[in-house]
Parts: sequence; C-alpha cells; structure tokens
Amino acid sequence: MSGGFFPPTRVSIVEAARSADVRERRRALETLVAAYWRPVYRHVRRKWGKSHEEAADLTQDFFADLLARDLLARFDPGRARLRTYLRVCVDGLVANAAKAAARQKRGGGAVLLSLDFEGARDELERSAPSGADSPEREFEKEWARSVLSLGLARLHAELDGRAKGISARLFEIYDLGTEGDPPPPYAELALRFGVSVSDVTNSLSLARREFRRIVLGLLREMTGSEEEYRLEARALLGAPDP
Repeated sequence: MSGGFFPPTRVSIVEAARSADVRERRRALETLVAAYWRPVYRHVRRKWGKSHEEAADLTQDFFADLLARDLLARFDPGRARLRTYLRVCVDGLVANAAKAAARQKRGGGAVLLSLDFEGARDELERSAPSGADSPEREFEKEWARSVLSLGLARLHAELDGRAKGISARLFEIYDLGTEGDPPPPYAELALRFGVSVSDVTNSLSLARREFRRIVLGLLREMTGSEEEYRLEARALLGAPDP
C-alpha cells in the first residue's frame, strides 16, 4: 500500500481463532484479551452495576465463552464492527449471568486469565463516569485506550530490544505527556538524558513512526474487514487512506 501508513495484510484474530494451528488460536486469544479485558470489565461495572468480584468473574466468563461457543466464527463484518459485536456479546452474557454462574460451577472449561483486576478497580473508582457518555461510548473509549496502551508496551519491548529504549521513554514524556502538560523542551530532555538536541529529535521521530506502525498492526489484527480497519485507523490515529 502506498503512503507508508497502512501495513501489509496480517491475519486477523477472527481468522486466527478459526485456525487449525494451536499457536495461532492462542495468539488470537492473547491479542483479544490484551485489548478487551479492561473495556469488558469497566462495561460490566458501569452499565450493569456489578460488583468488582462479579465483574471480574464475568470478564473471565466472557473470554471462556468466546472459545467454548466459537463466538468469533459468528461475527459478520458486514453488519457491525468487531468491537461492537463483542460488546453485544458481553451484554448477552451478563443478561444471562445466572446461567453463566451455573456453567462456571459445573467446571465448564473456564479460561483462567492472569489479569490485574485490582488495578482496574482502582482506576475505575478514581474516575468519575461522564454524564455525557453512554455505556457504549465509554466502552469504545476504553477500547481505544487499551489498544494504545498495548501499542506502547510493544513499542518499549521492540525499542529496548534494539538498544533504543530512550526513544520510547522520550515519546512517553514528550508526546504522551506523562510528566504533565506542556512537556519539557527538547533542550531540557537532552540534558536530562545526556544526549544532543538532535538526538532527541531523531529519537522522537523513530518512536512516532514505530508506534504508528505497531498500532496499525494491532488494528489490522483486531478488525474483520478492510473497511473496518480503515475506519478504526482514521478514528484512532487519523491515518489517511492509502
């Protein structure tokens, strides 16, 4: 594709989840969980008024359902975005919470995931719900935040592996505002990290380029069609058409 913004085609989690390759299916689940567990947990708390413990259990149940009931195989990209479809599946699960609880007690093959539910609870309780946002809109915002957070984690891992970890750290400070707004000037960052101002400029350029590539790659995996991918890329990153 032209323009340098859209990466080559990657196998989506929808396709990977149907693969005969166990590793592909596991990769699909890991990607899905990383991007969606926080949105699912918050949605169950906000919309359905569930307690922390109930929401954590239902979140676990949801991902078990994805596998046990092969829910991704039912997804039709011509009817909805993947994140909308998954939110509807969550609502269906919670609406039948009694059945879900009974299935869990029967030991129906639940997938036990190691997730930071305590941290998610702390975040939720520190943030007041916006009266202007519907539960559906809150779900979308949390999904976007999860994708960007996952992208940042992968950026750190990739650049650390290339001995360019300073680029990711500068990106966090300057572009993501982790130390407040406005961010420190380039000269201050250069002095702090013991590099030149031009090094700061080059490092930020590298991190921005790699972060965009990584996030677009994640979106490629987490969408069910080319059109959905383009829509999500424009919404999340403002990426132009190729």
